[in-house]
Amino acid sequence: MIFASRGIELKTPEQLKLMRRAGLVVARALSATCSEVRPGITTGELDALAAGVIESAGAIPSFLGYGADADGSGGFPGVVCISVNEEVVHGIPGQRVLHPGDVVSIDCGAIVDGWHGDSARTILVGEANPEHQRLSEVTRQALWRGIAAARLGGRVSDIGAAIDDHVEDQPEGFGIVTEYVGHGIGSAMHQPPDVPNYRHHGRSPRIVPGMALAIEPMLTLGDPDSDTLGDGWTVVTRDGQVAAHWEHTITVTRQGLWVLTAEDGGEQLLGELGVPFGPLSD
Repeated sequence: MIFASRGIELKTPEQLKLMRRAGLVVARALSATCSEVRPGITTGELDALAAGVIESAGAIPSFLGYGADADGSGGFPGVVCISVNEEVVHGIPGQRVLHPGDVVSIDCGAIVDGWHGDSARTILVGEANPEHQRLSEVTRQALWRGIAAARLGGRVSDIGAAIDDHVEDQPEGFGIVTEYVGHGIGSAMHQPPDVPNYRHHGRSPRIVPGMALAIEPMLTLGDPDSDTLGDGWTVVTRDGQVAAHWEHTITVTRQGLWVLTAEDGGEQLLGELGVPFGPLSD
C-alpha cells in the first residue's frame, strides 16, 4: 500500500481483493436485511439480522462503535444505520416499528482482515407511494451514472457531475444533499478524497489504479438542507420531506470498473450502461 497526493490510499491488487471480500459480506447482509423489511418489524430487529450475517462471515461491523471517545463511549450504537422517511443518513436502529409506506434506507459496513466495504439501499415498506418509489429509483440510477463516470485518468469530480446531470434531467426537481458526500475507503471507513454528489469546479484528484471510492447520492423530495437530531447522529431533512440513499464501493482497474459491494461485481448494470467490467482475477 502506498499513498498518493492528498493522503489518498492506493491499494495493491491483493488488498483490493480483501475489500471485495468485505464488499460481499456487506452485500449479503443488506440482501438479508432488506428482504425482511415489512410492516411490524422494528429497526432493531433488522440491525440484529445484519449483525448475524456479518458475524457468521467472520467479519467485523464497521459502524458499531464508530466515532467512540478514547474511553469507548459515544460511538455509534448500531451495526447498520437505518434511516426512515425524513431521516437522510445515520439513523440509529432500535424500537421503531416500520409501517406501510415507510421509506427505509439501510447503510452497512463490514471489515475483513482490516479492509472495509460500505453500501446502502433504500427499500419501501408495503405498498409504495409512487412519488417515493420514483425518488428511490432516481437515486439508484444516479448512483450508477456516477459509478459509470469513473475512469482511469478522469477526475473524482466526474462522478458528481454525472450524478448531478442525471438528477437535473428528471422532471420532479429532487434535491441533492450536499452536506454529506461519498469518500475514499480502504484500511479505514472514511478517507480522502471526498466524493461530492453534485457538480463542482474545484480541483479534484485524478482516478488512478488502487483507488477505492464509496459513492453515495442522497436525494430528497423537497429542500435538501438537513439538521442533526439531539442524539448526535440522525440526519433529517429540515422541511420534513422524505429522503433516499443508495451507495456502492468501487475501484477502477486497467480492465474496467469493479463494484466491490455488488454481488455480481456490477457486471450486469455496467454492461447495460456500456461500461467495461474489470474485476481482478485470482
